[in-house]
Formats: sequence, structure tokens, C-alpha cells
Amino acid sequence: MLIGAHVSTAGGLPKTLERGEDLRCEAIQIFNQSPRMWRPTRYTEEDFAAFRKAKRDSPVKAVVIHMIYLINPATKEGEMRKKSLDSLVHALTVGEGIGALGVVVHPGALKDDTRAHARKRAVGLIKEALARTESCPIIYENTAGSPQLLGRDFDETAALIDATGGPKRLGLCIDSCHLHATGYDVRTPKGVSKLADEIDSKVGLKQLKCLHLNDARDERGSNRDRHASIGKGKIGRKGFRAFLGEKRFQKLPAVLETPGPDGHGPDRKEVLLTRRLWREATK
Repeated sequence: MLIGAHVSTAGGLPKTLERGEDLRCEAIQIFNQSPRMWRPTRYTEEDFAAFRKAKRDSPVKAVVIHMIYLINPATKEGEMRKKSLDSLVHALTVGEGIGALGVVVHPGALKDDTRAHARKRAVGLIKEALARTESCPIIYENTAGSPQLLGRDFDETAALIDATGGPKRLGLCIDSCHLHATGYDVRTPKGVSKLADEIDSKVGLKQLKCLHLNDARDERGSNRDRHASIGKGKIGRKGFRAFLGEKRFQKLPAVLETPGPDGHGPDRKEVLLTRRLWREATK
């Protein structure tokens, strides 16, 4: 398993690798632009080349892009739809430039419309983004179970993958906090094995591309997406040993998105703790 963390892109793309190395990461996740603004970061081919060169000698072996939170592929508002499409195309373009594993995407929110209509719009926008780019995959992330969000279960995620072009450029990311909030047992080997069985039967384990590692502040089944640092929430260290020890999750990038000790993300100590829990689970 390639354990790492979400890191900042401040100072340029190669700086993300330096930050990852400082945290002892083997995988990193980044935003393609500021998550709070629509304005895209204007990377050049030289920026991409510098990143690829730095990565060749880096202990960071996998890079994932997370789509900014502003987009809503399911929206019916014209201006929001255009901004969402442009931002997603930008993320995929950056992903192609740096050789990213893929772009993690939340399929969208229903707002005041039906699930079927929202899903149809999301599929149309995502297919358009894929058509405008060449190779970088889109990786759907599971949600914490809100009925307002698309992709609330693996049946719907499988349907989204099928409708947006099949497995070639589509994949799945699972978040431990979201799974816990949805009601899955991610704290015992039996529960995690049952989860892996369900993913295999409904989506296919070959489509599972990465893991998000977050403890949860709320009880199982709460449908509340509130992250806690590893071992400091309701999943706990014992739970993460069970989650990280699942044999079918090995070799995947596993990225921490936790608040960390100061609210600014995971630190080296937390990355090393997570790697120790993985080693204890798999020895």
C-alpha cells in the first residue's frame, strides 16, 4: 500500500513532491487549482515536464488530483454547468500533464430535482469532459450517504461508470469516513471483507483505484462527513488496522485527508502512524 497525504500546490507542482517527501509519503493528492476559486492555475508544459522529472527520482510513486468542491456536474444552472465543465476539463488536462492516476470527483448534488434527471445531467457533463481530454481517468468517490448526493451507494456508482463510458477511464475511490458514515463496518476484518466483496460484485475491484483515509467524528450510520485524525475518532486505531489489512486493498494509493494536529492537514507523525498500523495489520 502506498500511504501518503493531501498536500498543497503552493509554490508550484514540484513543491508538492517536496512536501510529500517531507511527510514521508509514497502517494500524494493535490487540487488542480484553488479549491475556493473558479480561476484555473495556468500551468505550462514546462511545469508538467519539471514535475515529471522530479517524480522520477522521488519516493512519491502515485499522484491523485482531487476535483475542487465548487463543481456540481448534476446542476441544471447554465453558468454553474459551464464552470463545472471547464474546471473538470482543466483537472483532467493537468492530470495528463503530470501523469496522475486520475481525478477524484463527486458526481454531483440533486438540489431541487429528481435523482434520475440529476444523474442524466451529471453523466452528460462528465462524458463531455472525457471527450475533451485524452487519457486521464475520472475516479468517482463514495459519499457519506446524503440523499441529496449522487453516488450514495455502489449500485449507483456502478451505473454512473457504465453510463459515462465504462471501465476504461472510470474508477472508484472509497473514503473510510464516508463508508463509516453510510453504515459500513470498516472497524473489523469481517466487515471490511464484506465491503470488499460488495465492491467486487457491484463495481469490480479492478475499478478501485485509491483510498481516502480519514477517521470519523460521528457514530457509524450518521451520514455526517466530519473527518478526524487517524485513531482520534470513532473508527480508531484498531479499526484502521482492519481497514488497512484487507488483502484486496493492497498496492493501492491510500491518502490521508485528516485535519491534523493544527487543522492544516496531516503531518509526518500521522503519516508514519498510519504506515505503522498498516504494517501491524499485514505482517
